[in-house]
Amino acid sequence: MSEAKENKMGVKPIGPLLISMSLPAMFSMLIQAMYNIVDSIYVSQIGEKALAAVSLAFPIQSLMIAVSVGSAVGVNSLISRKLGEGHKQDADKAASHGFYISVVEWIIFAIFGILFSQVFFKAFTTDPDILSMGTQYMQVVTIFSFGFFIEISFEKTLQATGNMIYPMVFQLIGAITNIILDPIFIFGMFGFPKMGVLGAGIATVTGQIIAMIYAAIIVKVKEHDVHIQLKNFKFELNILKNIFAVGFPSMVMQSITSVLTMGLNTILISFSDAAVSVLGIYFKLQSFVYMPVFGLGQGAMPIMGYNYGAKNKKRLMHTLKLSVLISFIILGLGTLLFYSMPDMMLNMFNATPEMLSIGIPALKIVSLSFIPAAFGIMFSTFFQAVGRGMNSLIISVIRQLVGILPLAWIFSKISLNMVWYSFPIAEIIGLIASFGMMYFVYKQQISNIDELV
Repeated sequence: MSEAKENKMGVKPIGPLLISMSLPAMFSMLIQAMYNIVDSIYVSQIGEKALAAVSLAFPIQSLMIAVSVGSAVGVNSLISRKLGEGHKQDADKAASHGFYISVVEWIIFAIFGILFSQVFFKAFTTDPDILSMGTQYMQVVTIFSFGFFIEISFEKTLQATGNMIYPMVFQLIGAITNIILDPIFIFGMFGFPKMGVLGAGIATVTGQIIAMIYAAIIVKVKEHDVHIQLKNFKFELNILKNIFAVGFPSMVMQSITSVLTMGLNTILISFSDAAVSVLGIYFKLQSFVYMPVFGLGQGAMPIMGYNYGAKNKKRLMHTLKLSVLISFIILGLGTLLFYSMPDMMLNMFNATPEMLSIGIPALKIVSLSFIPAAFGIMFSTFFQAVGRGMNSLIISVIRQLVGILPLAWIFSKISLNMVWYSFPIAEIIGLIASFGMMYFVYKQQISNIDELV
């Protein structure tokens, strides 16, 4: 176990270690959240229909994130556990599988974009402008998504080794490129034609491809704790099983967000296009609050996975407790922000009077769900780190499919304002379930592992 002891995830004090590994991811995800907001602000200047088109496309983009990040989380968990056990060759194989899995995922979404983009939009709207803009946007962001899928694979592989700086740089390159190119392509600047919503899609994939190229160079030329083998590669069933034992539940768990958004769009469109736009704005704004917490989880997962593999219960549980505390503080501040200035937030998106009347109470109500989510997010991260991805999936199903959607449908029979209460109520239900599952996993899997320190 000497190799395990030399790794910083097994010896460095947890507080400084967690901060040093989380801050780069938190910072890069804040930049990503800022891009999401800026992107929608630019699109909103085109008009409410343009914002509605992008909002309706959001579930498919969320599904792409769910599939890519979900499988990469499985790779990340397997790599960190194998490094903790001292099995470097197995960690290398997991990293190689991660790359090829990302290529397969891109091909699937590219085919979907070519064949089904227009069919998807026709399921939600008959407005010809929204249909045209949305179809063009979706085709671009799916067909040219190879940069996104491959970059995520590289990013999660390096994070599993404890390297958080390069993944931060990858995300920064993509996000900053998007922010720069958005106004150029959307409004037509420096000799480029005015492309509107289509330009927003082109800016997005351009940033992703540039980030992927840089990531590929870093993975190739720099020395890392794991190595990706591209030549003579063959999929191994046992490694795939280990990756997707964590990755598939994580994938499904994050895909639930897409199902949730499509379901909520269906409910809200019966009220007005403005209600759909408000939901789209909310998802952009809440990313600014949740992204740092997800970044914290990215820093915490390899630490927890490594120390679980090394059978160090003290460091494992210390990481969990500190992560929950920090996420509680972040989301508490987010609640204060949403509750105190919802009008200012909405006006950033060129909100109409109707959007303001719907959105101000909506943001206040939904923000009440933030603090309970601190526990659910970090418990899910813990479950993934110790190889219990199914528990994370169950929590998400309870919070969203069993919680938000049915409640939103019931409350929609009363009023539009009541729909937003489905968020905090569902999160409280999820909180109770999270504590129950944490108790059983600890008793069954953690309480009796041997202490090394």
